[in-house]
Amino acid sequence: MTGILRIALAHVATAIRERVTLFWFLIFPAFVLVLLALIFGNLGEEGEISFELGLINRDTVSAGPIDFAEIVEETFRSLAEPGEGSAEPLFTLHQPNDDTDVEAFLDSELTALRRGRRAAVVVIQAGFGNAVFGSYGQASSDSAKLSVYMTTSNVASQMATEIIEQVLAGVDREILTRGGRYDAAQAIEPETVWLGTTGEETPYVDFVLPGIILMGFFVNGLFGVPGAILFNRDRKVLRRYWVTPLSVPRFLAGFSIGHLALCGLQFVLLYLLGRYALGASVSFASPSAFLLLLLAAVTFLAFGFLIASLARTTQGGMAAANILNMPMMFLSGLFFPIAGLPFFLRLIVYANPLSYLAQGLRASLGIETSVFTPTQILGVPLAWIALSVVIASIRLRWDVER
Repeated sequence: MTGILRIALAHVATAIRERVTLFWFLIFPAFVLVLLALIFGNLGEEGEISFELGLINRDTVSAGPIDFAEIVEETFRSLAEPGEGSAEPLFTLHQPNDDTDVEAFLDSELTALRRGRRAAVVVIQAGFGNAVFGSYGQASSDSAKLSVYMTTSNVASQMATEIIEQVLAGVDREILTRGGRYDAAQAIEPETVWLGTTGEETPYVDFVLPGIILMGFFVNGLFGVPGAILFNRDRKVLRRYWVTPLSVPRFLAGFSIGHLALCGLQFVLLYLLGRYALGASVSFASPSAFLLLLLAAVTFLAFGFLIASLARTTQGGMAAANILNMPMMFLSGLFFPIAGLPFFLRLIVYANPLSYLAQGLRASLGIETSVFTPTQILGVPLAWIALSVVIASIRLRWDVER
């Protein structure tokens, strides 16, 4: 047992001493966590996003006692005012001045929309008030003469258009109310039901922290395990072990314990950084979260042995690790939810053990609802462990060729 523990301590000490290993082990995951939290940390909070919106009112003649075009303008102006605590408003409005040529202003706004400087352009066409006044909200969309310009090449434009549709639904209700046609007793109020256990929007730092921890485990296994084994083999360090009473199974046991200890240290440091420096509130104090973290560490340990068994040299092992690193990392949902991917990319997602571990860990923490079943979450990583162990046991050479 003493020899096993000495191997474990030697593996931990070597990983901490090596600058390159230390960078991938701690500095890189911490850098990615801080960078993503600073860029996207306000997602889900009021004032985190504002859409540039052009608003043009061509209906300058009021029809009857109610100026319906003014109702639309007032609604958008209210959404362009700062929120509580001087939070950034939802819309930043761009409207023509009284002495501005409306047609020229519309052309400039549409040009800005095409170039991505506007999320949408709303035009209240001439005759809008007459159409609404004649039927109190029962007019068709053609007779209402209200146009919304957007572009499919801009994600912000698509998001803003969905919000504008909701705003106009509220305007429609306000018009019906002022026209005496709205019956609150007959209105169907929607009920919002959150899927998950939090009952509220999850801060992005809570979403990304489990992903960064898994990324740290993944990088540690993908680069640290084959790097250590292949380097020690190529430098004939392992040959010195084999002239002692130490056997290969005992070496593997010590090496594995050292790797798990590094993952535990990595988890503690990243968790403290996320909680006390970036304000994460997610708690990992649950048996299911612990088991999934342990499963992740063992999965990537086995994956590292697989890389080491397929590579002939240290350089070959690092090249194979670099080839697999980015596709597996970014096609797993570690940093952002993955939806709507092409079929060939979904194949990588479904074969990637990181995808199942990330979904399972976040589901165990109450951050999101997993699209995978518990059997899949456990089965796919265990299948990778079994496959890696079988291949490594057949192909892995523990000594250089003479």
